[in-house]
Amino acid sequence: MSSYQKRSKDQLAQRVAQDIHDGAYVNLGIGQPTLVANHIPAHREVVLHSENGILGMGPAPAAGEEDYDLINAGKQPVTLLDGGAYFHHADSFAMMRGGHLDICVLGAFQVSATGDLANWSTGEPGSIPAVGGAMDLAIGAKQTWVMMDLLTKKGESKVVQACSYPLTGIACVKRIYADLATLECTPQGLKLIDKVEGLAHAELERLVGLPIQA
Repeated sequence: MSSYQKRSKDQLAQRVAQDIHDGAYVNLGIGQPTLVANHIPAHREVVLHSENGILGMGPAPAAGEEDYDLINAGKQPVTLLDGGAYFHHADSFAMMRGGHLDICVLGAFQVSATGDLANWSTGEPGSIPAVGGAMDLAIGAKQTWVMMDLLTKKGESKVVQACSYPLTGIACVKRIYADLATLECTPQGLKLIDKVEGLAHAELERLVGLPIQA
């Protein structure tokens, strides 16, 4: 058994931010992806989009400085950078559907080896009734990245051969940023980008249950 340490949520957010290119227009999904806003390098110009109608979103506000009239799609208070704007929900969806976003970073329940995404429902009673904007983001962005824990609380891999949950999009995920490894989804299956120090390749394949091209 190899000896390794998982990336913390902030370390994972920093790892995602590291790969966002200068000048990119990026949507950060609800949940873990919102942390990426706090780790964009200061010298890099990245324009953050929120589906409820914001461009130029900044990091989370300092404690006591929250403005609940300025929130992201997850209803968390955010900041607005100089030159930022907010606008109608319909205009925001036109940006998403029109291919104007370079990258979206989403959470997921499951991702298949070939990039199918399931991130809106587990099919359980009481789960949310519809897919919402995740579908528009997953298909509309030039690149869709997933940010998530590799395993469920039961120790099962969220990266699977075929998704068993309702799909958000087909073959849309390009990269999976997880707490143990960064993987690329290709038509031929998974390809390793990097993994945490001390995690053997064979152990990673055992945890995922799928072959991973080195």
